[in-house]
Amino acid sequence: MKELNFALIGQRIKEVRCEKHLTQEFLANATNVNVSHISNIETNKVKVSLTLIVSICNTLGITLDYLLENEYSNPTSVIEKELLNTIKDMDNVKLETLLRIAKVL
Repeated sequence: MKELNFALIGQRIKEVRCEKHLTQEFLANATNVNVSHISNIETNKVKVSLTLIVSICNTLGITLDYLLENEYSNPTSVIEKELLNTIKDMDNVKLETLLRIAKVL
């Protein structure tokens, strides 16, 4: 088995954190690690542990599948599941808006 792409995992963590307008300090406090450790994960200076990655996912409101989707042999199913998880709690107005956007794409 090939090694996990920890650089991509760190990049995705940073992308989601920034999209949610959260600081490294917030994520560090929420996951009980120091800020430099979060920075090192995001810049691929250290490999994130399974325990911490689960805690990060819970804090950011994402699935482990989302972070690891490029590691699977069938990433399409992961994307589909993530989309379903994202839209499951949307009201009808948001769902209709999303559908219109998807049709334009």
